[in-house]
Amino acid sequence: MHFLQRFQQYILDHRLFSPKDTLLLAVSGGLDSVVLCELCKQCGFSFIIAHCNFKLRGAESERDAAFVGELAEKYNVQFFIKEFDTQAYAESHKLSIQEAARDLRYSWFRELLQGEMHTRQAPLASCLLTAHHLDDNIETMLLHFFRGTGVHGLRGMLPKQSQIVRPLLFARKQELQQFAIEHNLQWVEDSSNALDKYSRNYFRHQLIPLVQKIFPEAENNLAANLRRFAEMELLYDQAVHEHKKKLLEYKGQEVHIPVLKLQQSQPLHTIVYEIIKEYGYSAAQVEEVIRLLDSESGRYVQSATHRIIRNRRWLIIAPVQSEQAQTMVIDEEERKIVFENGTLLFEQLANKNLQIFTDAATALIDRSAIQFPLLLRRWKKGDYFYPLGLRKKKKLARFFIDQKLSLTDKEKVWVLESNKKIVWVVGLRIDDRFKITDATKKILKIQFEKS
Repeated sequence: MHFLQRFQQYILDHRLFSPKDTLLLAVSGGLDSVVLCELCKQCGFSFIIAHCNFKLRGAESERDAAFVGELAEKYNVQFFIKEFDTQAYAESHKLSIQEAARDLRYSWFRELLQGEMHTRQAPLASCLLTAHHLDDNIETMLLHFFRGTGVHGLRGMLPKQSQIVRPLLFARKQELQQFAIEHNLQWVEDSSNALDKYSRNYFRHQLIPLVQKIFPEAENNLAANLRRFAEMELLYDQAVHEHKKKLLEYKGQEVHIPVLKLQQSQPLHTIVYEIIKEYGYSAAQVEEVIRLLDSESGRYVQSATHRIIRNRRWLIIAPVQSEQAQTMVIDEEERKIVFENGTLLFEQLANKNLQIFTDAATALIDRSAIQFPLLLRRWKKGDYFYPLGLRKKKKLARFFIDQKLSLTDKEKVWVLESNKKIVWVVGLRIDDRFKITDATKKILKIQFEKS
């Protein structure tokens, strides 16, 4: 099968785009992107060309931009060019030059795809085509492997991810060169590709040739591994989906996971990671989350957006700003609860063992007046209680003014609730309805220890 036919077949097999689509081609002017342009032209596809000038190689950058402009004229297609101060962007965002260039170009490509240039209503194109080939993908897999990765990293780049399409992943670099020579194509060389200071170039020029001295078929074997890893990823994703279906219970914005079921799941570390990564957690936090399985209620692990909290027999994943995430259920058998402000210690006493406490950090509650489970939560607007010694109710907002609490102090106040009644404004005052009396037989002592 001729190279052009293989290109067409690869597009059909992977359903990359429709022949009627308008394509946005990312063109640097190098061999790979020039070949991509010619292939699209020979197939009769409608396309436009976009070029990024990163202003990193002086006159060479200007030469490349001019060359791509001439290429667009040759094919009689629309041409878009964008200049970037890549060095300044990298410094201000604390990125490497390569990371900065990647961020800048894909951000601009998204703008073009969304039709934001020239206030267009319709998108300029249906998808972005890049000229990544099989050799690039082998290098990507090796880079991921040595940096540390999972199954998703081992399978390298995919032919299609959202609107990004890579229709040359089937082809070796040598095949692209042969096609270019056969069709008398001209291209420009990027001098930075010869520098081994970039990781990818080092792999290309040093590591892979060294390995091939021992294993001559190394590149072919790695290419075959990419196909195997892609299929392995499908099986992996299916297994993860089944585990999630058994473990996760969705309740509004929250996800509830039974601790016992999760403890019995294998392989535990992998399953936990696949669950928590969607909520902003890193692989480094997996061990912390697993430790929650053996912790007391109230312990939690937080990401930038979510909190995973141990609540009795459950792990609960909730948005940080969610009110439910700030609510803890306390069973009668609980003896210790850890929460944001510190720790609550629970102890059952008989009235005859009573020792009077005047410390606001200790609450003595008539056990018969409360119903379990209790709720520990942040106070909210509209809350009221009957402060100890008073028979009139008072809104907490008014109580805080009387107590001369600062705005910061008010934000830190939590309340303990029984059957929708506030039992204790934690660390400040109990409710008069739950005080101990001469008739009290059993007492619940609660000690608050600030963190």
